[in-house]
Parts: sequence; C-alpha cells; structure tokens
Amino acid sequence: MERIEASGIASAYGKRQVLRNVNISAKAGECVGLAGANGCGKSTLLNILSGMRKAYTGRLLFDGQPACEQLFLRYTGYVPQDGHLIEELTVRDNLLLWYEDKKTLKAALEGPLLSRLGLAELAGSRVGRLSGGQKKRVSIGCALVGAPPVLLLDEPAAALDMPGRMEVRTYLQEFKKMGGTVLMATHEEGDLEICDKVYVLKDGVSREIPVSLRGRALMEVL
Repeated sequence: MERIEASGIASAYGKRQVLRNVNISAKAGECVGLAGANGCGKSTLLNILSGMRKAYTGRLLFDGQPACEQLFLRYTGYVPQDGHLIEELTVRDNLLLWYEDKKTLKAALEGPLLSRLGLAELAGSRVGRLSGGQKKRVSIGCALVGAPPVLLLDEPAAALDMPGRMEVRTYLQEFKKMGGTVLMATHEEGDLEICDKVYVLKDGVSREIPVSLRGRALMEVL
C-alpha cells in the first residue's frame, strides 16, 4: 500500500490554473523528488499535501485513508523553503514553539528522529549564529513534532553550501531507513541521488521520469 497517494490533483489562483492533473505516490522508506521550472506548481503541490491548501479536484490518501485535518496533522511535517525560525532565540526556544513543553521536547531530542539531527548539542545556541545547514536541521526538527511519517521539503538545498547540503541529505537518508517517506521539491541534481522516484511537473501535469536522468537529458524533460 502507498503511504501517500495523490490522484487527479488540480489547483488554481483565481483564473490561473497551476495544477491540472497531478498523480504521485510514495511508499514507506521512499524519497520522491518533484522537479520542474520555476512557477510550475511544486510549492502549491506541497501545500496541498501538507493540508495548508485545498485542491479543488482530486483525491489524496494516507495509507489508503482519505485525507482530513486529523490525518494531515498525524502524517505530515512540512519544511518550507523560506526559513520560519526566530533567529534571536535559541534552538531550544524555537523548538518549544512547536513542542508541547520542555519534557516533551527533551524526550523528542533523545528519540530516534531528532537525535540523528544533532539538535541536543545545538540547543543552547542562538539560531542567528548557526550555519545554513544547522538552521535547516532545526527547521526539520520543528516539522517533526508528533513524529509524522511523511516529511515534505521545499527546496531543502536552497542557499546552503556543500557541507550544509550533505548534512541535510545524510539525515534524509537516515529518515528513509527508519521507514519515513520524503517528498521534496528541488532544483538540485544532487538531491536526486537519494530519490527512489522523480516526478516532473510541467503545464500543470505530473510525469514520472527515470531517476537516472541528469544533465542535458534532464533539462530536456523540464
């Protein structure tokens, strides 16, 4: 059974139709890449998959169950492209904005999901002094409140240097090994190395492409 399955998804902003017929799926332990030109609807699709936006047609299932508010909260954690961290606060205080209390946060930092992010060691550091890769790890930690099995990321490598990109990709591979499902919108070919499936969005329609496509061959389908 598919962990997440979207079929016939369509969405528009006023009269401008962004998504016309999107069909994607992902199993537990899979990473799915969403590729396409700027403005093709990748962020819109992630907003729909996270429950932040409603599709006007189509069907979305989590483990075979029709999506609803409770399932969005239980199944998905979303890391948007633009940082939502408060840089004047410490890592701990940023996380406490999402976790119920200090006891819950402590348990999460020692648990299997967050411990691999290494956030316990950063807890007392002010976010504004962290590297780009460290900030992205904190953002992922915020998204993992409630231990959702599906992690949605919008351009996870954006504005990161090479070490930062490797930090994030290494964690995503660990998340997959733990049975997590990852869907990420990306412009980075390096991100595709950890993907089990890749979909291209073009003219509002999704198409699965070989995960091995790179360089000029990839550009031609975009």
